[in-house]
Amino acid sequence: MNYSPPSAPNEKAARTNLMLVGIAVGFLVFAALFTKNLWGRVEPRKEIPLVDKKFLETTPWRKTYADFVKAKDKDALEDYDCYGCHEKNKAPPIRYDKAGKILIPKEHSDIVMGHGSHDRNNLCFNCHNEQNLTTLQVRDGREVKFDNIPPLCGSCHGPTYRDWEAGAHGRISGSWNHANEADFTRLSCANCHNPHAPKIPTREPAPGPHLLRANPETHATEATH
Repeated sequence: MNYSPPSAPNEKAARTNLMLVGIAVGFLVFAALFTKNLWGRVEPRKEIPLVDKKFLETTPWRKTYADFVKAKDKDALEDYDCYGCHEKNKAPPIRYDKAGKILIPKEHSDIVMGHGSHDRNNLCFNCHNEQNLTTLQVRDGREVKFDNIPPLCGSCHGPTYRDWEAGAHGRISGSWNHANEADFTRLSCANCHNPHAPKIPTREPAPGPHLLRANPETHATEATH
């Protein structure tokens, strides 16, 4: 039977020191690898550009008679002074071409008629009151003023008018509590639609939301680090 004497204290200390040296060397090697960036480095995220301010604009693209009255814009209100040119108590004559399309007088050359995909709505007196040019006329004969045109539009566009009253069509700004009308502002039909050509012109869509990572191709690389 062989007998091994217990290790001397000096031998145990030497092993401990050797182990500590190995650990220190290992840390130094890993530190050097990280310093040299041998595993690669994730590219810095690209700066995400700010949204163009035109997409944040909330001003209606059209002004109505009510807007001009509120702003006390006398120059704009002169365009609504029909009897400044037309004779009272006499309906203005309407002329048509050989195809039956309405001829716009040169005094109103800025008006482009395009109400619908046919020509049946391109008639002044479908909306204007020929007996009183200061008002508009609803299909049932009621008269409405220029500052209250939604009922006129609603006489033909019933479902849209219903949605507009409920807030599902158009735009409402301010409080959703409609008990107090002073707390919210509802755009009128003519703030968005030209009554003579209601189709809204095509506009550039607003950009979609950005991802957290500007470049989706680097998503997998970033996730592994």
